[in-house]
Parts: sequence; C-alpha cells; structure tokens
Amino acid sequence: MTTPGTPATGPTAFRVFLVDDHAVFRSGVRAELGSEPDIEVVGEAGGVADAIAGINASTPDVVLLDVHMPDGGGVAVLGGIEPGPVCLALSVSDAAEDVIAVIRAGARGYVTKTISGSELADGVRRVAGGDAVFGPRLAGFVLDSFTGRSAAPEPPLDPELDSLTPRELEVLRLLARGYTYREIAENLVISVKTVETHASNVLRKTQQSNRNALTRWAHRRQIE
Repeated sequence: MTTPGTPATGPTAFRVFLVDDHAVFRSGVRAELGSEPDIEVVGEAGGVADAIAGINASTPDVVLLDVHMPDGGGVAVLGGIEPGPVCLALSVSDAAEDVIAVIRAGARGYVTKTISGSELADGVRRVAGGDAVFGPRLAGFVLDSFTGRSAAPEPPLDPELDSLTPRELEVLRLLARGYTYREIAENLVISVKTVETHASNVLRKTQQSNRNALTRWAHRRQIE
C-alpha cells in the first residue's frame, strides 16, 4: 500500500503522498521529487481505499492526487481523508469539469501531467505554503465557475458519450487532438495495445466507423 521514498534532509522537509493508479507514473514522480533536498515522499497508493488509509496513517503535508481512478477517483479520496494534508491534483485531463469537481471537493490546486519535475516540486512547496496552484488555462475554469460566469443550462443527455468510462474519455480527447496511439500511450503511461483496446471501445460505443469520423463526432460535442 505504501512505499517510502528517498528521505529528505533537514527539519523543514515537505512530506508528500502520491496517489495514482499507474505504478510506472508513480515511480517517475517519486524519482523526480526524491532528488529535491526539501521533499520527502512518505507513501503512495494506486487506489482509493489504499490512498485514504495511507494518507490518514502517514499524515503528509501534501497529497499529489490523480483525478480518474476506479472506485470514485480523486473526489472520493478527498472525501475520505482526515483534515490536515493539502491536495494538489495531478491529472492527464485538462477538462473544465474535472478541474472544477476536484477543487470543489477540496483540492488546493490542479496541474496536468505534462508538468516538469522542477515545476511539480515548486507546486508542492507552494500549496504546502498556502498558495493555490494551477496549470495554464486551468485557473480560469475555477474563477468562471465560482463567479458564475460559466453558468449555463444543463446539456442534453448524450447516451453515447455517457457510456464512455473516464479512461475511454481521456483517450477520446487525445484522439480528437490528433495524438497517435504511441503518443497517447506515453501520455497516459499505458501500453499501445491498451490504447488500441480503449480506442476500439470508443468507436463501438459512439457508433463511429473510423478515427476521422470519431474526431468529427468529438468536435461536434466540443470535446477537445
């Protein structure tokens, strides 16, 4: 459930807990943060239940939290942990609905997985110090949501879109942006074969015949 990281030196080290359902990605983040003299990774988890238990047991200063995971994802983790740690969402998704949902649930910031190691370390320090941290464009989503400028009627039901899992929706967004299967695999830290499976499921569920048709379908729904 938890795996200690490289201990940081000095009495002011920021204690960090990693939550992500991809072990390879967690390993990369742990290695990046482990090189920082003032950051100590005290644990990690790949699922909601393990994350809640590990965070409550290790009492970190900062939780780096994936948004889309089985059993409720980041919002479920935020709802289950005891007060104390501040949470910085770290996700492949830059969709407004994901940003707003996790901030409303209590996260202190939101950055995407394209962030560099040094930028992530700086984000950890900043949220631990009380700042709100957002990647480019993402702060605007939150400001619009809380000022009411993004208020709009509820969109009509879309059974085909609603049938997609969170991971399939991530794959769809990247396909619509023109990413290759290999680029999607690298972005999501999964195999090309897994991307192909998700893409096949997306085509079947949306009833599209090929990738070009799927891209047009996604753009009509403003999925970008």
